[in-house]
Amino acid sequence: MADRKSFWQSGHKGSLFSAFLYFDMSFMIWVMMGPLAVLIANDFQLDAAQKANLVALPLLGGSILRLVLGYLTDRIGPKKTGILGMILTFIPLIVGWQFANSISDMYFVGLMLGIAGASFAAALPLASRWYPPEYQGLALGIAGAGNSGTIFATLFANRLALHYGTWHAVFGLALIPLAIVFLIFLFTAKDSPNQPAPKTLADYGRVLKQKDTWLFCIFYAVTFGGFSGLANYLTIFFNTQYGLSAVMASDFATICIIVGSFFRPLGGWLSDKLGGIRMLVVLYAVMALMLAGISTLPTLWLTTALLFVGMMCMGMGNGAVFQLVPQRFQQEVGIITGIVGAAGGLGGYFLPKILGNLKLSTGSFTPGFLILSGIALSCVVIMTIAQREWKRKWIGEGGKVGNLASNA
Repeated sequence: MADRKSFWQSGHKGSLFSAFLYFDMSFMIWVMMGPLAVLIANDFQLDAAQKANLVALPLLGGSILRLVLGYLTDRIGPKKTGILGMILTFIPLIVGWQFANSISDMYFVGLMLGIAGASFAAALPLASRWYPPEYQGLALGIAGAGNSGTIFATLFANRLALHYGTWHAVFGLALIPLAIVFLIFLFTAKDSPNQPAPKTLADYGRVLKQKDTWLFCIFYAVTFGGFSGLANYLTIFFNTQYGLSAVMASDFATICIIVGSFFRPLGGWLSDKLGGIRMLVVLYAVMALMLAGISTLPTLWLTTALLFVGMMCMGMGNGAVFQLVPQRFQQEVGIITGIVGAAGGLGGYFLPKILGNLKLSTGSFTPGFLILSGIALSCVVIMTIAQREWKRKWIGEGGKVGNLASNA
């Protein structure tokens, strides 16, 4: 009990709560195009590639804008950046509600929804900067639990669209929680007095020159990219492959998304116990097996079970990657987090494109899932090769990291 009290007393509860709400609401808005894509596609008569574009663009926007919001967080602080991000998020919601009458309009809306997806560039620093090192994991875990907002989108978006008779209404309704969270954030969030010095372009350049930066980008592009890409695309997949209604398809997607959302902390915890490298090798191998199984397009329930396990591994993999990152990049953790996070969003952009474009060209989802399985398997190979050098180098950089390497 003493430890718990010391945690709550060591930081700023209002900022932690605000960071969670901002993250939760933003994730809900970021992925709402995924479940609505079935209804939107019916209205605009979209082919498989166009559907993929529709759900991939928010992920691309989030990846690009993650770097922009990260830069602003360094320069003007996380609170002002969060306020600006929410103000800009009103734009795509209003356009989607009142002015989106063509697929081009919806592509614009999708890209702009990336502003919401970039929210963790401000939300996580807002929370973490209030807490000492021994409580960073818990503070980031609470704030980062906001990715559960994904579930609200898949559960309610299509139900609301059918209730009000149009998917346009869902964008209008989303303005309500956005406005509420905006007001709470405005009055309860507070920047920590301990703000790090702003990073320069030269700082980013030094990190980008390192090979390990690109390796971690690949690893996170597969785990977070796999999770976020599938979270946005599964409603389309279940509707197209199994003929489920928009509501039923999004319900099946929710089953798979829940496990990926809530198992991320477990991945980090197990990585502390077993070693992050060992965890990732196992997780990528299981992901490859599950995706290969899905490529055979078995029965609905078996596919759901395979996706359930696969997305659980992706969620745990997200935690495992970020268990390793701060230990490898002890002095550049802020910069590397932004770069790797952006790579994760980029991975999410390509996943629907792979599935949608190959579905259009071949008439089947099988090639797409086989390619995704091969990508996961390649991560096993890359990790196995890379860890040899990591063990040798990291041991030379300090005892704590050396213990991790020997534990891996």
